[in-house]
Amino acid sequence: MSISTAEIRKRRKKKARLRKKLKCRFIQEAGGEIPRPVYVDYKNVRLLRSLIDREGRILPRRRTGTSALFQRAVRTAVLRARFMGFLPYVPED
Repeated sequence: MSISTAEIRKRRKKKARLRKKLKCRFIQEAGGEIPRPVYVDYKNVRLLRSLIDREGRILPRRRTGTSALFQRAVRTAVLRARFMGFLPYVPED
């Protein structure tokens, strides 16, 4: 009883449609408005750790649901946190 590749594709498409749409957590915290200037706190290590993977790479927007504006701010915050020593540059083996 083997499953054809067409059936596998069909199941994957259905699963992708059922997946919950991600929303930017930073806009939700601000009450739906984008604050100016856009800022992500580089000292909030718990938040930044949730936005990087085990290898220390910044997760893409499609995985986290972060908006483009805040994704740029997250990148800056991660770079600052690494420079200040709050986050490691490389993973610990």
